[in-house]
Amino acid sequence: MNRRHLLACISAAMTVGLHGAAQAQNMPSDLPAGKPYRIIAPSSPGGILDITSRLIAKSLGERIHQPVIVENHPGAGGAIGIQAMLRAEPDGRTLVMGSLGPNAANYELQKKLPYTFGDMTAVIHVLSMPDVVVVNPRLSVKSVADLKQYASTKPDGLSMAVSTSGSSGHLAGALLNQRTGIRSVDVIYKGASPALTDLIAGQVDYMVDNLITALPLIRGGKIRPIAVTTRERSSELPDVPTLVELGYPDFDVSVWLGLFVSSKTPPAVVKALNAELNTVLADPDVRKTIAQQGGAAVGGSPQDFERFVQREKDRWTEVIRVGKIQSD
Repeated sequence: MNRRHLLACISAAMTVGLHGAAQAQNMPSDLPAGKPYRIIAPSSPGGILDITSRLIAKSLGERIHQPVIVENHPGAGGAIGIQAMLRAEPDGRTLVMGSLGPNAANYELQKKLPYTFGDMTAVIHVLSMPDVVVVNPRLSVKSVADLKQYASTKPDGLSMAVSTSGSSGHLAGALLNQRTGIRSVDVIYKGASPALTDLIAGQVDYMVDNLITALPLIRGGKIRPIAVTTRERSSELPDVPTLVELGYPDFDVSVWLGLFVSSKTPPAVVKALNAELNTVLADPDVRKTIAQQGGAAVGGSPQDFERFVQREKDRWTEVIRVGKIQSD
């Protein structure tokens, strides 16, 4: 190796070393550096968990100057994704995007879970948004009343697509059936994309889905919305009534997502992650993207989110027991 080549190699090595040192200096002091971070989406690509995980990963990676990778681990009502997070080193580098099913409802829905409520620590409440009741537009169903009438003509009941067992859509759909008297058979999928594909194709009759995944198809005329599940109308679907307006006063179901880590993660790391993620959720571009998808960014402390999840767990345990709702 000649002298010029040797000096070039030394210079390149010093540049890489300085770049790495600069990244480490830009990292919050309580967050581990040097290896990629992971956000596990316990669903197939294309659903709300996946879309939101990718949005947060991009912005978080820019803030902490480390790669943040999204991994999809669908199946078992979110349990497979949570197990993947729990198997990782509890250093804060591996998070899971949690939701109503795997982090609140499944404790009652599933007889045996490979994790407990105490195995996870809440980091931050990411977003909240409505579910929407949608049907195939080829059906002559333009309202909840029409859906009830249509169901009355089907002795074997309707088919209701369920994106994931125990999801907010699953539970909101079960509540809708209880309140309206609609009889249906649950057709359970491993994510919103395959469920919506079958709804568009007419393989199933209706579905209660997250607004974030349903909205593009609604705008494209592929599916028809007939009601939203929250107490207030959605700004993205101002002409679609709420179920409260339609005579079901206690019907108020929101989709929520939040990030969790192993309960073995050091508290200082959880606090540092929360601070960085609050900054991510305060970013105008992130908030605008979430709003355009029909949701609202939330944020707050880990303690706020922990209390919220506990309330949701208590609420849906009662609903599931009263309604005798079954998972897959």
